[in-house]
Amino acid sequence: MTRIPRDPTETPAKGAGKKNGRAARTAPAGEKETIVHGVVPSREVLMRFIAENPQHASKREIAKAFGLKGEARVELKGLLRSLEEDGLVEKKRKSLVRPGGLPPVTVLDITIRDVDGDLIGRPAEWLDDDGVAPAVLIKQSSVARAKGKTPVGGLGDRVLAKIFPAKERGGPAYTARIIKVLDKRKDAVLGVFRATPGGGGRLMPIDKRGEELLIDPEFIGDAKEGDLVEAHLSRIGRYGLPRAQVQNVIGSVASEKAISMIAIHAHGIPHVFPERVLQEAEAARPATMAHREDWRTLPLITIDPADAKDHDDAVYAEPDSSPDNPGGVIVTVAIADVSWYVRARSALDLEALKRGNSVYFPDRVVPMLPERISNDLCSLKEGVDRPALAVRMRFSKEGRKAGHTFHRIMMRSAAKLSYQQAQTAIDGAPDDKTGPILDTILKPLWEAYRTLTRGRERRQPLELDVPERKIILKPDGTVDRVFVPERLDAHKLIEEMMIQANVAAAETLEQKRQVLIYRVHDQPSLAKQESLREFLATLDIALAKGGNMRANHFNGILAKADGKPYETIVNQMVLRSQSQAIYSPENIGHFGLNLLRYAHFTSPIRRYADLIVHRALVSALGLGEGGIMPEEEAALDDIAAEISTFERRAMAAERDTIDRLIAHHLNGRVGEEFDGRVSGVTKAGLFVTLPAYGADGFIPISTLGRDYFIYDEAHQALSGEKSGLGYRLGDPVQVKLVEAVPLAGALRFEMLSEGRKMPTAMRSFHKAGRRDRTGARKRPGTRPPRGRH
Repeated sequence: MTRIPRDPTETPAKGAGKKNGRAARTAPAGEKETIVHGVVPSREVLMRFIAENPQHASKREIAKAFGLKGEARVELKGLLRSLEEDGLVEKKRKSLVRPGGLPPVTVLDITIRDVDGDLIGRPAEWLDDDGVAPAVLIKQSSVARAKGKTPVGGLGDRVLAKIFPAKERGGPAYTARIIKVLDKRKDAVLGVFRATPGGGGRLMPIDKRGEELLIDPEFIGDAKEGDLVEAHLSRIGRYGLPRAQVQNVIGSVASEKAISMIAIHAHGIPHVFPERVLQEAEAARPATMAHREDWRTLPLITIDPADAKDHDDAVYAEPDSSPDNPGGVIVTVAIADVSWYVRARSALDLEALKRGNSVYFPDRVVPMLPERISNDLCSLKEGVDRPALAVRMRFSKEGRKAGHTFHRIMMRSAAKLSYQQAQTAIDGAPDDKTGPILDTILKPLWEAYRTLTRGRERRQPLELDVPERKIILKPDGTVDRVFVPERLDAHKLIEEMMIQANVAAAETLEQKRQVLIYRVHDQPSLAKQESLREFLATLDIALAKGGNMRANHFNGILAKADGKPYETIVNQMVLRSQSQAIYSPENIGHFGLNLLRYAHFTSPIRRYADLIVHRALVSALGLGEGGIMPEEEAALDDIAAEISTFERRAMAAERDTIDRLIAHHLNGRVGEEFDGRVSGVTKAGLFVTLPAYGADGFIPISTLGRDYFIYDEAHQALSGEKSGLGYRLGDPVQVKLVEAVPLAGALRFEMLSEGRKMPTAMRSFHKAGRRDRTGARKRPGTRPPRGRH
C-alpha cells in the first residue's frame, strides 16, 4: 500500500511555526490563515504559497516573502525538509513545486480554442500520472500585443511559456504567459484520407490531439481511401471543421515507409532544412590551422556502429611515461569541432536549436545539421584532415584521474573501425585493417579501458540491465528481424572514455567560472522510492529509507535479484523509480552515473547541448573563434528547457515508430499464439511484452475470466477474488494476438495462461475490503464494464 503523506492542513510539525518561542498565529477551522510577517508560516500557508508561486519558491525567495531572518530561516529549512520527506513538495532546479505539477517554464503546443475563443495549450512532451497532458489557458493581453511587448501565439504554434496555477476553478488547472514562440504554425499537416459520400473526404489526424479536416471534392487530388497525405490548411474559423487541400500523397498507411513520417509529423519534428540553412552549409569551407595544434601524426581512431555515417569522436591511449604516475595511462579523446562551422545566431545555429538533436528511426535519420556539415566537414573521416577539440587525460593505475588538458587541434583519423571489428581483433582474429594496429593502438586502448574500469567499479554508478532492441528492415521497408545487439567491451570502452571526457569538460568550465549547460540527473523522488520499497518488500528485498540515496543502494537490490526469476522485473521497477535526466545550467550532479559534475561534450554533431559546451570551452580557454556569446549565456535557462523537451520529443517519436512498425509486422499474424511476459499491471488490465519482438500489447481486465480480479498496487498484481489465481509483474505468460492497429501502434492480446496462485498475504487484504460513504462494504478493486476497452 502506498504511504499516505500528512495532510498539509494538520497541526504543524514539531518546531514549525515558532519564532523565539512565540507560536505562529493559526487560523480557526474554516478560515483563511493570516500571514504574520517575520513568523514562520504554517504548513497550510506554505503549501498554498508554493502552489501559487512556483516561479518564486526557492528557499531564499520564500524566506524573503515571509520576512524571515536568523533562526526563523533555520526553522523554515526544517519545515521545507519535512514537506519534501512527506512527498508534498519536490525540487525542480532550485525551486519547490507541488509533486506532479508543471515546471515553471514549459514548452506548450497550442491546440484549440475554448468556447470563449481563448487559446488552450498542452505540454509538448509531459504527461501527468494518468497519462494525460494537462490543459493550459494561454493569457494574451490585447494591450501588450498591440504594443509589441509580448510574443503572440496562434493555433498550432509551439511556445515556451511561464506557467501559473489557475486562480479560478472550473477551467484548466494552469494559465500561461508566452515567453517565446518556438515554432509558428505550418500550413502543412499530415493525416489519413477517408473518402465521404459526394466525392469529398476528411483528413483523419495522426496526432491524438489533432482535429479532423474537411476536404472538398475539388481539392482531394490523387488521394485514395487510406492514403497518408500532406495537406495545406485553407481556412480556420471559430466554428465548424477547418478545411484543407491535399498537396501530396505520401503513400498508403499500409506501407512501413510511411511509419516514421507519421511520427515525425505527429511530434512536430522539423525534418526539412530551409534553403538558407542549406546554402550556409554549402558555403562552409574546411577549417584552417589558425589557433590549432597539429596532431595529425597522432594515430587517433574512430570506433562506431558499422552503419554510422558521421563520426564525431576518436580515441587513443598510451602508457604514462611520467615517473610520478607509475602504471598510469594517458587517454586522448578528440571530438569534431562543430563550433568552428556552426556559429551562434547563424542560420545553421538557429535550425540546430530548433531541432535540439538528431532523431534516429529504423529507416532514416533526421539530422540536427545538414549532411554537408554532419557527414562531411565535421565527420572525423579516415585519412582526412579534420578540426577537433581534444582532451588529454592522465589516470593512475587505480583509475583515478590525475589531470587533464584541452586542445584545439587538427587531426587525421588513422582508422575507421566498427565495434564488432575492433572487438574481434582483440579477441584474437584481426583482419587486414586491424592487424597492423593491434599492438600499437588497439591493445593500449584496452589496457586503458581496464584501468578506467577500476575507477568505475569504485565509483559504482547505477548498473541497470535493460536490453535495447534493434529493428532491421528489408530493402522494401518491411521488418526483417528484431534482436538485442550484443553488449561488447568495445562499446563499454568508448562509453567510459566519453564519460570521462564529459566530466573533464564540466570540471574545466567550473574552474574557469564559465556558465554552461550541465547534464543532470536527480535522485528518485521520495514517492517513487516508497513505491519501489513496497514492491521490493513483496520479494523480501529491503530498500533502506532516507532521502540521501546513492546509486550503489540500487545496485545492491539488482545484485540480490541477479539470477532469480524476477530479475528482469526488478530491473524494470528500479528503472521506473528513477528521475529523468535533463539539461540545466544549475548543477545538481548526476545520480545514475554517481558524478558530482557532468556535461555533454562528446556528440556535438547530433546534440545541441554539446555544441553549447564546445563554445563555452573555446571562450573559457581562449581557443579562437566560435566561442559562446553573451546573449547565449543569458538564455541558457530557456535553451536547457527547450532541448530537454526536444530530447523527450525524439525519444517519444522513436518509440512510437517502433511500436507502429511492430504492429504492422504482426498485423498478418492475428490469431497466433506467442510467449510473453507481464510488463505492466493497472486497474484496467495487463500490459504484456513479446520478448522476441520487443512489442507491448494490452489485455483488458474484462477478458481475463469470470473471476473478479482485484488490483494490488504494492505487489503489482491482479488476483482473482474467488480462485486466488492471478498475474504479477514479470510473470511469463502465453497469449493470443486478437487485434493489431498499425496506425496507432497498438496490439491487443487474449490471455491463454491460467495464472498462478497468489500469496495468502495478498488475498487477505482484498477480503477485508473497504467501505463507501454509507458504511457499506466496498470492493478495493475496480473492474471496468465489458466493452469499454
